[in-house]
Amino acid sequence: MTTAPPPPQHTARGGKYLTFALGREEYGLAILKVREIIGCMDITAVPRTPEYVKGVINLRGQVIAVIDLRAKFGMEPAARTDETCIIVVEIQHDQAKCSTGVIVDHVSEVLNIPSENIEDPPSFGVAGDFILGMGKIGKSVKILLDIDRILSTTEVAQIHAVRQSLSGHE
Repeated sequence: MTTAPPPPQHTARGGKYLTFALGREEYGLAILKVREIIGCMDITAVPRTPEYVKGVINLRGQVIAVIDLRAKFGMEPAARTDETCIIVVEIQHDQAKCSTGVIVDHVSEVLNIPSENIEDPPSFGVAGDFILGMGKIGKSVKILLDIDRILSTTEVAQIHAVRQSLSGHE
């Protein structure tokens, strides 16, 4: 009796994704990583942080670092519109969880993307380490991001240190 080969290990990637736009490109984040979506608000700049860290916000008493995904991805800046918003996500590094805001041009919708519609990211370029996969929806493709890998461990530690130092002064 022969056994069938094991199924591909893509099952963990299927599920619900919050999709959003940066310019003409559509991206997706696993919905379980999304805490909430808020409108753009005043962001307090923090000196000596990377260019993509726009600063911090006070969200119901919690200091949350805000990063600009356009700047992180090396894209041209865009003017803020009524649709520009902040997606508050839960980033996990090692054993620590950290709420972080990411600025996006606009949120699109929540999509259920089955694992068989998610392909591995292209092998070219350097961005592949934080791309979970390429979600095929009809004739379009959504770039599915692994939010836990958008920032390096060092970057998360720096943001966490800034957030902690500011939280201690409130």
